[in-house]
Amino acid sequence: MRPLGGCDARLVVSGDRSVISLNTSSTEGRRRFSLAHELAHLICDRKTGSFLCAKDDIGPQNAESRSVESAANGYASQLVLPTFLVDPWIADKPVNFATVKALADAFRVSATAAAIKLVKRTSQQAALVCHNTHGVVWRQLSTSSEGWALKGELHPDTDAFAMVYGSQKGLSTPKRSAASHWLAGRDTHSMEVVSQSLGRGDQHAVTLLVPVPSPRLRRR
Repeated sequence: MRPLGGCDARLVVSGDRSVISLNTSSTEGRRRFSLAHELAHLICDRKTGSFLCAKDDIGPQNAESRSVESAANGYASQLVLPTFLVDPWIADKPVNFATVKALADAFRVSATAAAIKLVKRTSQQAALVCHNTHGVVWRQLSTSSEGWALKGELHPDTDAFAMVYGSQKGLSTPKRSAASHWLAGRDTHSMEVVSQSLGRGDQHAVTLLVPVPSPRLRRR
C-alpha cells in the first residue's frame, strides 16, 4: 500500500512480474474491492500492460457499460461477494441499510458494494440510486423492479436532496413517501416507497428504495 494521487489502485505488469499498489487513504472495504479489481485486470487483461484505476473506474458508474473496467468490477464483485455465499446469507432478510451493514461487515466490503449486491440478488422489489448535483450518477434495480423508471432530479422533500444540496450527512432514518417522489409513470400514484439515504459528504447521496402498499390500496 502507498499514497496514490488521483487513483485508488495501480497495476504494473512487466513480463512475468506484476505489482499492485493500493491507496493508503482508502477504507479497508474499498481496498479489498480495488485489489480484486486489479486482480481481474491481471488475469483477464495482462497483455495490455498496466492500469491506473481512478475512483470512477472502480465503482458502480461502470455497471451498465460494456467496458474493460465494467468487466473488472463484475469479476471483483464475485471475488469479495461471491453469489453462492451471498444468496443464502440474504435469504429472508429485509432489504434495508441494517442488512447492508451486516452484509458489509460479514464480507469486509464497503457499504456501497454490499448495497449493490443486495439489490442485485434480492427477489424483492428494490432500487439503489446515487445522486449528485447533476442528477443520477448510477443506479441499480433488482430483477423484479426492472420496469421502474427512476427520476433524474431529486424531490426537495427527500433526505437525499438535503444531503446533495445542503449539509446533511450520514444515514437518514427510513422515510415513507409517495413513489412519485422517486419514480416516473402513471402507476406511481398508487404506490408508496420507504426510502433511506446515505450522505457521503461530497454532494453525493445513495438511496435505497423499497415499495410498500399505499393506505388507499390497503383499505380496498
